[in-house]
Amino acid sequence: MPRLSQLPRDALSPYLAQHRDNPVDWWTWGGDALAEAARRDCPILLSVGYAACHWCHVMAHESFEDPVIAGILNEHFVAVKVDREERPDLDQLYMAATQLIAGHGGWPMTVFLLPDGRPFTAGTYYPPVERHGQVGFATLLDAIARAWTDRRSEVEAQARALQSALAREVAFVEYLAPRAEALDLASIRHELGRDIAGATDADGGQSAPRFPRPSYVDALYAAGDAASVAAARRVLDAMSRGGLFDHLAGGFARYSVDARWRVPHFEKMLSDQALLARCYFRAARREGPTSPYAAVARRTVDFVRRELRVADGFAASLDADAAGVEGSHVTWTRAEVVSVLHDAGLDRDAPALLRRLCIGPPGDLDGRSVPRLDPESPFIAPAPLAPALDALLIARQRRAQPTRDTKVILEWNAMFATALFASRDEELVAEALALVASLGESHYHQGQWWRTESRRDLATAADVAWLLDAMVDAFEATGDDRWLARAEEVARYLVEHYWDGPVPSSRDPRVGAGVVATSDLCTDLFTRPKDVFDGATPSSHAVATRSLARLALCRGDQDLMALAERLVDLAGELLATHPRAVVDLVEAAGFVEGVEVVVPGEPNELSRAVRSIPMLRGVLISGDGSSPLLHGREPGLAYVCERGVCQRPVGSVAELMALLEGVR
Repeated sequence: MPRLSQLPRDALSPYLAQHRDNPVDWWTWGGDALAEAARRDCPILLSVGYAACHWCHVMAHESFEDPVIAGILNEHFVAVKVDREERPDLDQLYMAATQLIAGHGGWPMTVFLLPDGRPFTAGTYYPPVERHGQVGFATLLDAIARAWTDRRSEVEAQARALQSALAREVAFVEYLAPRAEALDLASIRHELGRDIAGATDADGGQSAPRFPRPSYVDALYAAGDAASVAAARRVLDAMSRGGLFDHLAGGFARYSVDARWRVPHFEKMLSDQALLARCYFRAARREGPTSPYAAVARRTVDFVRRELRVADGFAASLDADAAGVEGSHVTWTRAEVVSVLHDAGLDRDAPALLRRLCIGPPGDLDGRSVPRLDPESPFIAPAPLAPALDALLIARQRRAQPTRDTKVILEWNAMFATALFASRDEELVAEALALVASLGESHYHQGQWWRTESRRDLATAADVAWLLDAMVDAFEATGDDRWLARAEEVARYLVEHYWDGPVPSSRDPRVGAGVVATSDLCTDLFTRPKDVFDGATPSSHAVATRSLARLALCRGDQDLMALAERLVDLAGELLATHPRAVVDLVEAAGFVEGVEVVVPGEPNELSRAVRSIPMLRGVLISGDGSSPLLHGREPGLAYVCERGVCQRPVGSVAELMALLEGVR
């Protein structure tokens, strides 16, 4: 692909468009940039970031808009700018290199490459000049340019050494010794829950900064003991009552910079909203109607539907900054609140609202307060305060607003669809069905799935696996056989383009090396990474395991189940010895021992009862479609089956719940 300046602004993601007019002569990633570096015999400067990244904006303003630094870059390097949300596979590969070199990672990510794409040194944010002991970017560029000219052999030797270490890092699962003993997944779930609970402090976290980890909450509930469940509630309460949650507009910030969930980093990502809404909806089913968790989830979903909706789905994020100031659209002083309520004729509500939202000196951020709930206040605001809260929200909307990254990411939109399905709300389920259907039109073209609606970058394994998971959700929600057929097509695509090596089957289950993050049609990386460890979103290894196993359960297909079992087998040693590194996979692995609840025919009280409970490792098969599990079964009865063995059919909700008690 060509230089950024040669592409129309509306053909670029918002992040790339922000850099189109820099004095840096940016190239887009691909064969053209690599060929240009080879032609000029110069290194590549790869800069990776995303639209909602605060420090990406800082480095752009300080360095990439500076004509002197741009001159150094243009003379001595081929500069390549990448939106990490468009190319998570590339980001994963070079982030692994950055962590090996620098000992830490983050964005903006700054990597120096040979013309063939192999990295030789890397870091993250660099100030333009030396600051607080950190080398200045201009100084670093000069040093690397001199090393390229004067000590080329050392640079190439460093790239070779890093390539060897990186090969092991990005294909870690291939280097694990096979596990001789069978996995005891129930014990792993229990011990994992105890481990997480033991490290969860009274403020519902484990360190600062604090990132929400919905999979940890699910693991705590899956463990099932009193201490684990209590820890899950602490985490859910702390996240939803602190400043991480937006108590006026709804939705969650990316993370908390402090140890008490009070001061967030203000960007809002669709992926976080999806995973957290899904987590809170599931928690609400476990806790019952008196818990506030359904309200937390619903307000999160409503934020997405109101503020992130675009033509082809939902936008990727809202920026952390507004008018160049981090969080300025969210924070308040006491005087501002009093003034807004006075103008609205609601002076009487000021004391109660200030107390409820903990607004007042000394503040949390430069003397300003981030709204959070007073310990004595319920999550759902008393009805008399609704007009005052509305007045604050309206006043906030008049402020400068953060920019929105409008690209529609397949993975995150499918993820959000699963959250809508998890609501069990008729309106939201209908919206989920429409969303999944629309993704098939906007992100599928000429036989290929694409990462975004722009169709510039091929879908990753995570994109396809999340889409498959959402399609299985759609089948469970409706019993409509068309969703099962679509899911099977997506599963075939996943295996065809992302499976590494021979494909396992029920007859030959121990072959193949798992799922590769990048499609086999993608040829612009020097190696294809695998993704097994948890990150900000679940690994493609975990999501592929869950989605393939769930589809296999719905179809009674042992060859499909062999794929999921092989993924579990490949990571067996990790699951047994370091489950906290693969929490999402622990949950996914439960489906290889999953339960099929078969309720033939039209929706009835039995199928509705199954949808209402938090069944952790099972699927609901209903309708009158093609699944072999429906054949010969009597409508009006429910069949609970596990590993090919079915309990006697039951006809009442009470009997069905009794059968499911041990497998939820």
